[in-house]
Amino acid sequence: MYFAALLARTEDGWEASDTELDNVETLTDLADLAREAAVDDDTVVAYIEQEGAWFGVIRVDGEDDPRVFLSNAAMAARSSYGAMLTDELLGREDDDADDLDSLDLDGTEDGEPETDDADDNDTLDAVNGSGSPVAPHGPLGDAGLLADLGISEKELLSLEGDALGEIADVLGCTELLEAVR
Repeated sequence: MYFAALLARTEDGWEASDTELDNVETLTDLADLAREAAVDDDTVVAYIEQEGAWFGVIRVDGEDDPRVFLSNAAMAARSSYGAMLTDELLGREDDDADDLDSLDLDGTEDGEPETDDADDNDTLDAVNGSGSPVAPHGPLGDAGLLADLGISEKELLSLEGDALGEIADVLGCTELLEAVR
């Protein structure tokens, strides 16, 4: 289960809203969603969290390229929205995913029996025959993306639990966020 919110800066402070990610398939889609919430091309901070396992912060400033931070890239890479962000940060091409999708990797090739071994996913994390970088167990991306807003790299890296609540507290929009949660 995901929770996503947008924090849009205005001349009077910040506006908070929850958002649906149903039509988001790429970072560009997410950036466009954030830009739609922007007031006068000002800063928008998009936040995605998956059940406390990981969170992502995406900052969009006008038409500039979005800046992205993930709290735990390996955990994020195991989910659809997290994988989208992880792939972008690692420079993986969409074609890499398409190549994997086209392969029959269910373990039944050449008459091999189908198994339900849960450890197979752990092996896939460590082995990458395509030469693409593997998502690290830990933070990935631009940890300084909120520094000018009052959250230093060190503070962002130390956030756990209710990271969005702490970010909203520093930005001064906790009450607004609570209204949309």
